[in-house]
Amino acid sequence: MRGGLAALSLDALSSVAYGPQAMVLVLVAAGTGALRFTVPLTLVITGMLALLVISYTQVIAAHPEGGGAYAVAKLNLGRIPALLAAASLFVDYVLTVAVSFAAGAASLGSVFPVFAHHLLLVCLVGLALLTAINMFGIAESAKALMLPTLVFIVSILAVIVGGPFHSRAVATIGSNLGPIRLKR
Repeated sequence: MRGGLAALSLDALSSVAYGPQAMVLVLVAAGTGALRFTVPLTLVITGMLALLVISYTQVIAAHPEGGGAYAVAKLNLGRIPALLAAASLFVDYVLTVAVSFAAGAASLGSVFPVFAHHLLLVCLVGLALLTAINMFGIAESAKALMLPTLVFIVSILAVIVGGPFHSRAVATIGSNLGPIRLKR
C-alpha cells in the first residue's frame, strides 16, 4: 500500500514540480498583465483534476477487477479505440519522463551551478537510473522511489507553509534596497 504512492502518482507529482512554472512563463510571455489569469487558470486545472478523480472512481466502480485504459476501452468501445488509448498512454509516459527530467535537471542546475552546463548528461544519467530501477519490477521500483517521493512531498509542503513568510522577507529586503530597475 505504501509503495502505491511512489508507483502510481509520480506523473501527477512531477507535474506539480514544473506545471506552475510553465504556466507563469507562458503568461509572462503573453505580457505581464496576463499574470492576472494565474488564479483562474489554477482553479480550472483544479476543477479538471476533480473531474478526473470522479471519472477514475466511476471506471474503478464499473471494473473492480482492474484493467488499464486499453482493457476498459476494448471492453466498452472496441479494438480501435483501445489501441488509440494505449498509444496515447505510451506517448504520455514518454513525454512525462522527458519533461520531468528536463525540469528536474534545470532545477538541479539552478541549485548546483556545476551541473548547469551539463543538463543533457544529468537527464541521461537520471533516465539510466530510472530504467535500471524499473527493471526490477513495479513493486521493487516503488520501494526504491518511496524515499525520493516522500522527500519531494515534504519539500512541497514546506514551500507551501513557509512560502508566505519568505515572500514577505524578500519584499522587506527589496523595499530597503530602493527601486528595482529592469534592464532591457
